[in-house]
Amino acid sequence: MLRPYEDKVKELLDRMTTEEKLGQLQQLTWTGDTGPGGGQTAHTEAAARAGLLGSVLNLHGARHTNALQRMAVEESRLGIPLLFGLDVVHGFWTTFPIPLAQAASFDPAVARRDAEVSARETRSNGVRWTFSPMMDVTHEPRWGRIAESCGEDPYLNGVFAVAKVLGYQGAPDGSDLTSQDRVAACAKHFVAYGGAEGGRDYNTVDVSEQRLRNLY
Repeated sequence: MLRPYEDKVKELLDRMTTEEKLGQLQQLTWTGDTGPGGGQTAHTEAAARAGLLGSVLNLHGARHTNALQRMAVEESRLGIPLLFGLDVVHGFWTTFPIPLAQAASFDPAVARRDAEVSARETRSNGVRWTFSPMMDVTHEPRWGRIAESCGEDPYLNGVFAVAKVLGYQGAPDGSDLTSQDRVAACAKHFVAYGGAEGGRDYNTVDVSEQRLRNLY
């Protein structure tokens, strides 16, 4: 069974050049505050107008998202809308306890409520995508990013991740992205990222097949 927009997507892909397809895979940052024609702002705006930009991060506020969206939709050849993403890990305007603290409650409803409120506030600011939940399993207390996860237990991480996704995306199966108070979730990071040696972010991970599949 085809999804509702499958034919439209295929038709659009058939019209796209290779350069435009690759451009849709590009993600750039844009603050909207640096003034026209300056540095990264000019580069991002040019990419949006050329249809060579798929998503934008670290930008929020309807005035800014609408301004850049108009460039992409009204000035590019195919008018493909941009997707705006932001790290909303434990609250947007309303600040909730960090994920590690939420996990200490052993109550997934806590994480789901966080995600529901965060989605509503995030969506009202023009952002449609959150880089959350963070699902990294780690036994390394020196790694600062452990605060973003639910700790060292794979099962607990999984249960709380499901709760977060359902809160962000709505509906019993987490698929109600048409709602005006929901955002798309993004499970992160790449598998075994939480195994960085010495607690140093982006450091080497040396992991066996057994540990990869049974722990991470």
